[in-house]
Amino acid sequence: MSLTSILSKFFGNKSQRDLKEIQPIVDSINAMGPEMQALTVDQLRERIDLVRADIAAAIKDDEEAIARTKEEVDKLPFDERQPLWDEIDKHEKNILDTLEDKLNEHLPVVFAVMRETAARFARNETIVVKATELDRELAGKGCDFVSIDENGNAVWRNKWMAGGNLITWDMIHYDVQLIGGIVLHQGKIAEMATGEGKTLVATLPVFLRSLSHRGVHVVTVNDYLSKRDSEWMGPLYMFHGSTVDCIDKHQPNTPQRRAAYNCDITFGTNNEFGFDYLRDNMAMTPGDLVQRKHYYAIVDEVDSVLIDDARTPLIISGPVPKGDDQMFDMFKANVEKVVQAQRRLVNQLLTDAKEKLKSPDKNVQKDGALALFRAFKGLPKYGALIKFLSQEGMKKILLDTEAYYLQDNAREMPKATEPLYFVIDEKNRSVDLTDKGIDELTGKSNDPQFFVLPDIASQLSELEKIDDLQIRQEKKDEVMNDYAIKSERVHTVNQLLKAYTLFDKDIEYVIDEGKIKIVDEQTGRIMEGRRYSDGLHQAIEAKEGVKVEAATQTFATITLQNYFRMYHKLAGMTGTAETEAGELWDIYKLDVVTIPTNRPVARIDMNDRVYRTKKEKYAAVIEEIVKLREAGRPVLVGTTSVEISELLKRMLDLRKIDCQVLNAKLHQREAQVVALAGQSGTVTIATNMAGRGTDIKLSDSVKAAGGLAIIGTERHESRRVDRQLRGRSGRQGDPGSSVFFVSFEDQLMRLFATDRVMKMLDRLGLHDGEMIESKMVTNAIEKAQKRVEENNFGIRKRLLEYDDVMNKQRTYIYARRHHALLGERVGIDIANMLYDTIENIINNYPEPDFYEDMRMELMRVLTIEPPFTEEEFRNMEREDAINALYTAATEALDRKSERIVEMATPVIKDWVENRNAKGLIIVPITDGKRVYQIRVDINKAYDTNCRQIVKEWHKTILLICIDELWKEHLRELDQLRQSVQNASYEQKDPLVIYKVESFHIFERMLSVLNNKAMSSLLRGQIYIPKRETPAATEGETAQQPEERKAPEVRQAMPERANPNSNLKATKEELPGQAEQRAAANASQAPKSRPEPVKAGPKVGRNDLCPCGSGKKFKNCHGRNEGI
Repeated sequence: MSLTSILSKFFGNKSQRDLKEIQPIVDSINAMGPEMQALTVDQLRERIDLVRADIAAAIKDDEEAIARTKEEVDKLPFDERQPLWDEIDKHEKNILDTLEDKLNEHLPVVFAVMRETAARFARNETIVVKATELDRELAGKGCDFVSIDENGNAVWRNKWMAGGNLITWDMIHYDVQLIGGIVLHQGKIAEMATGEGKTLVATLPVFLRSLSHRGVHVVTVNDYLSKRDSEWMGPLYMFHGSTVDCIDKHQPNTPQRRAAYNCDITFGTNNEFGFDYLRDNMAMTPGDLVQRKHYYAIVDEVDSVLIDDARTPLIISGPVPKGDDQMFDMFKANVEKVVQAQRRLVNQLLTDAKEKLKSPDKNVQKDGALALFRAFKGLPKYGALIKFLSQEGMKKILLDTEAYYLQDNAREMPKATEPLYFVIDEKNRSVDLTDKGIDELTGKSNDPQFFVLPDIASQLSELEKIDDLQIRQEKKDEVMNDYAIKSERVHTVNQLLKAYTLFDKDIEYVIDEGKIKIVDEQTGRIMEGRRYSDGLHQAIEAKEGVKVEAATQTFATITLQNYFRMYHKLAGMTGTAETEAGELWDIYKLDVVTIPTNRPVARIDMNDRVYRTKKEKYAAVIEEIVKLREAGRPVLVGTTSVEISELLKRMLDLRKIDCQVLNAKLHQREAQVVALAGQSGTVTIATNMAGRGTDIKLSDSVKAAGGLAIIGTERHESRRVDRQLRGRSGRQGDPGSSVFFVSFEDQLMRLFATDRVMKMLDRLGLHDGEMIESKMVTNAIEKAQKRVEENNFGIRKRLLEYDDVMNKQRTYIYARRHHALLGERVGIDIANMLYDTIENIINNYPEPDFYEDMRMELMRVLTIEPPFTEEEFRNMEREDAINALYTAATEALDRKSERIVEMATPVIKDWVENRNAKGLIIVPITDGKRVYQIRVDINKAYDTNCRQIVKEWHKTILLICIDELWKEHLRELDQLRQSVQNASYEQKDPLVIYKVESFHIFERMLSVLNNKAMSSLLRGQIYIPKRETPAATEGETAQQPEERKAPEVRQAMPERANPNSNLKATKEELPGQAEQRAAANASQAPKSRPEPVKAGPKVGRNDLCPCGSGKKFKNCHGRNEGI
């Protein structure tokens, strides 16, 4: 007995210890059962109202203190605001801590009320209660579960539509579901077997947390489940006054989606929550924001979301400035030629290998093994090669040969791969052209170096010998340009090679509506809106002959890991998390608690059945289906790809057996197909995890026949996905069975089965048509799966390590952007940016001899003169110089702000007092380079003596500068990540170099951002276009052309839709371009003064102009009247 087993015997395993802690809470909930049963439904509702009121009262003082402090902040100078913001942060933390204490205190009563509410709905067709405002609102919207009767009472029904089906509420929480609810409330992962009612479990913590009114997010794996669950569970929450909505029912960046986030409980898919976060961080006005702070989230199928989906970052992209790139179509024919040549070569190598390996001569056998290895490196997915490798002893020969050529840092590998046109590494999904491949690719071209990258370092070194500076620079530009063109060309060819050799239609992707759509390898579902990055998607489009979409660049990106880490508390539920418990703790600090089943699992899990070839395996699968169907049992067949599901359907059609297919091409019918999968004799073929979250319910006759039979046609890379497939059967103690059919030709066996596994299978003497069923083989396959899981964990961890570098930068930039957008802490940010800008200038010119250069730089960037002479500068400490310049710059900024206020005040006063104007107005402000149309609420401007105009000007500049430079920064990081991979050839860790270089790039970006923003702010002034004075009228003296003294304030048009509402921004909607268009419009401003919304009193031509300029009306705003 192991030490672990001995300790478990005395102290219990982790699961037992966890449950022991939770049991007292469950006991207290159960103790309240009789009390709750004695209450009327109105009294049940009142209990929840009391809890709500208590929670609100507990945090009221902190909320009021925050509101008061925010009002005081703007009244203080920039330098004195930070302590107040620190105080606000302290109150925010107090609120979160108080909420945790209060929710823990009220947990037993809230859980007991929710359980009793579920019981009342299950036992009564209608429930009559006093109507609340929410009841009337829901009835008014036409909700099918509530209506108002003639007495004004609300009548709630226990039948309603959910996910397109009429459901009758029949569920009551078991004790194990109470345990699951407590675990979720504590911010842990509840592992519950399939069919144990995870959806019902979530109602308990979701409802409890919703009472805080801070927003609870319920995250699902697809939009069908998010819509269905919001409709299915929603009435229970709404019965007690919590508001519910689903973001997937509404378009991005709409008021409806914002309203969904403002509900107490919000359902949605993981991708949409993440994308909305990114869109919010591209918003240009506070009105465009949809999300609130990230308070609490429950992730359904948490392993799928936090582990499977975490390998792919979320990216919002737009077109690259250089436009469409059609190189993929241009070089498609060249690549096809090379691929065909490789196929012919691999076919010949395989023929040679088969003949030579039969020879008794050891040297000839050695040549045969080399030919086999070359064929494998040339086309590892070649069908004839896969079949040959499944023969006895062949896989071992290949592995031995590979081991020989990989030894000593693969020193001999170039000799092995020399005859090939390109070399494929299937595990790492890479393709490398050989010299022979480059020659074939170039063909009859006049330039043999057409696809060869030049040695740019040596070329630039040679050019340094040229004395003439101008000629040297011209030659350098020529070399750099040639390198850039060839680099793009080589990259295009490489991606096309990958598309042709590593990506297969109906496995990695499908063609749907003339577009290439990626199929999720884990779930078998189409991943809408996802595209392969780095030109690979365009390469596949060119290969398949569909329209090659324009290349894109990243505007915003985040990994799911870093998105979900932002929540104050995160929880999740799944049937299979224990195998990934280590990763979930390492990355998310989420503890996994295994919840016992309500009834023991009665499913029989059989050993794997191993065959030599896929053909034999599929034939055996069909025979098994026929046998089970004749026994009256329903069969669910799990496949790993669209291709296999369609092959099995064709094989069943030949046997005249009806079946339902569920794959990436037919995903719309998912729930209906899965719901019918439990009927007697039904055969359902589904790609992995399809239909997850939908119950397969069995009739009594099916249970008597043995229950649902699960057949897996291939072991998946992950044991967890296999467990999920098995878990479709045996819910709530139902009978069932599961078995996997495996062949030597399966991808898992080809790529990850070790030499020892292949030896063992050879020793067992597996001949054509025979099958092995052994626990030893099943265990060996599970070990191969562990190796893959470790590999995949490495990929996810690496992705996270790279994103962690960016995450620190993203958090900093998004925080600044959020301050600018909401106008909070913007003054502190400006003060810090101004100080950093001055510090950088001083650091660039540290010596007194550079005084004149420093002076010119200060005038260029900040438009200020140093407040000290050169002599004084020589005797000053560095800190004193920085502080003196900072004081001068802040004074200059204050003067600019006062000038804007001074010029705008008379106009705003006139519009409000004389014209009764309301709503948004446009105030044009320029930095001398372009005109910015500043939108401001005229009443706020009037109430703050036009200080609001200055604040909106500061916010606009910061937003535009941040967006322009952050987008460019992301592009640089993308390029850096590609380039640092070459460091591995120098035995250096690319990640370390990426961290160092990305930090330097970020520092440079911040410096440019500070300079650009401060330069604009210190040049800011109201824009007044110059006008020619009209010819003098009779009796008047002609005047020189003069500048108008009053700004052209105008009423704002209704705001247009958020430009970032689509993932791909159109060209005219790119950040900053609205302002450029506005500047162009302003420079072509019409001669006549725009009409105000409401006309004021008629002004005489010789009266003083109401703008406050002191001129007569005819010489000011009335000069064009009557012309």
